[in-house]
Amino acid sequence: MKIIPALSLVLLAPLSTPAMAQHHGHHGHHAAHSSPYAGMQNRAIKALSEEQIAGLQAGKGMALAMPAELNGYPGPAHTLELAAELQLTDEQATRTQQLFADMEAQAKAAGLEVIEAERALDTLFRDKQATPEAVSAAVTKAALAQGKLRETHLRYHLSMMDVLTAEQIAAYNQLRGY
Repeated sequence: MKIIPALSLVLLAPLSTPAMAQHHGHHGHHAAHSSPYAGMQNRAIKALSEEQIAGLQAGKGMALAMPAELNGYPGPAHTLELAAELQLTDEQATRTQQLFADMEAQAKAAGLEVIEAERALDTLFRDKQATPEAVSAAVTKAALAQGKLRETHLRYHLSMMDVLTAEQIAAYNQLRGY
């Protein structure tokens, strides 16, 4: 299954850091220049910043639902923020609050799985136990956890389509600047 590690890179892309993007453009630097990774060696989990860990623990979207959001599928969190402007009925507000609570609970659980999978991968390298097989298994586990988290957020954007009217969806997109 050689395709799974490559899939993990695609799924983990939303967790990439600006330093990672910077790094890819600076292959020609001499050793005298500091790396954009300088200082990251002190992180608890090298691949995740403190902000990313906090976002994962809190069930935040972290841009994981952009395909839905930017293609006209409102999210429950932003719908609640815009409740007055969208003129949500009491029933719509109640349904949206329940969807948000369910999404947040599932996203927090999935986020913890991502953190633990990244911690396990980091530990393999920290403890000098990394082998091709162990790395493949750890990366696959991290990619699956990330995919589960992303699917959770996307699924709740789909659910909002059954809550809002076409007019409210259009207003949502306009209010969000799309």
